[in-house]
Amino acid sequence: MKAVRVHGYQEDPKLDDIPEPTLQGPLDVIIKVGGAGVCRTDLHIINGDWADIQNPDLPYVIGHENAGWVHSVGEAVTNVAVGDTVILHPQPSCGLCLYCRAGRDMQCTGDAFFPGLSNNDGGMAEYLRTTARACVKLDPNTNPADVAALADAGITAYHAVRKAVPHLYPGTTAVVQGAGGLGHIGIQALAALTATKIIVVDKNPAALELAKQIGADETVVADGNHVAAVQELTGGGATVVFDFVAEQGAELDAWQMTAPAGYQFMLGYGGEFKAPTLDFVAGEKNVIGNIVGTYNDLAELMVLAQAGKVTLHTKQYPLDSALDALHDLDAGKVRGRAILVP
Repeated sequence: MKAVRVHGYQEDPKLDDIPEPTLQGPLDVIIKVGGAGVCRTDLHIINGDWADIQNPDLPYVIGHENAGWVHSVGEAVTNVAVGDTVILHPQPSCGLCLYCRAGRDMQCTGDAFFPGLSNNDGGMAEYLRTTARACVKLDPNTNPADVAALADAGITAYHAVRKAVPHLYPGTTAVVQGAGGLGHIGIQALAALTATKIIVVDKNPAALELAKQIGADETVVADGNHVAAVQELTGGGATVVFDFVAEQGAELDAWQMTAPAGYQFMLGYGGEFKAPTLDFVAGEKNVIGNIVGTYNDLAELMVLAQAGKVTLHTKQYPLDSALDALHDLDAGKVRGRAILVP
């Protein structure tokens, strides 16, 4: 099969011919990939940023936002069958550890793996091996390419919004910093789940125009005066700031845009957060990290998606144009999410 593989860090991946994956355990599922999202994390992987954390053997297949059709199943699989349309939670987990039993998939201490990040081939290929625990069954009429990026970008944004819901009652304000691939999903999730006033900050006028169409009440251009503009719109700071950028100083802008006793949810990464401890104490501010989301988050998000309340704005590329997709993403040319279609 054709697959996009990283052979060395800080160099372009290659499109290789490799053997199709095979079933390795009774709960394994082989998916015929119908869509694979292209994520900024893939750029970080190619750059080597995840090498010390996940330490995969090179070359390996990237791609952690995947949807498609069940191609084959292990002997113990009962929740899906060959031919089913599915979207995949990005980290198949053990289901037995205390974290899994509490529904905290991403903190699994058992035999979890992360196709496309860990030492396991991902979904920028024609076929992918996952497990029954990762499969969320979809309406058979769903086009996997239309929803694939919800598997990571979607649940990452939804997970943070879901955690913030108790704080976002009527009369509150929420800022979304960065209205790109994750941010535009976060805006829709906020509109679907809360009654908060939604303010969106982005450098790109086209991204802000899209934000207005999908739920933003106010938009602010990130032109150097955006912190003051948000403080004016919110009367001193937002109840919750969702930082989908968190690099090049944006993480500190988000801190300044957060109201006393407010919450800064950090979803992007690459920067460095520093603040005086007195600001924490005197302001009673909260900074909260977020990593992907749970299986239940993905199942809930798909209910919203199939009801038309959350839609992905995508640009599709054939698998053999994967480098074009990665380069376009790196250059900021993709509005919404790039999707590879084998």
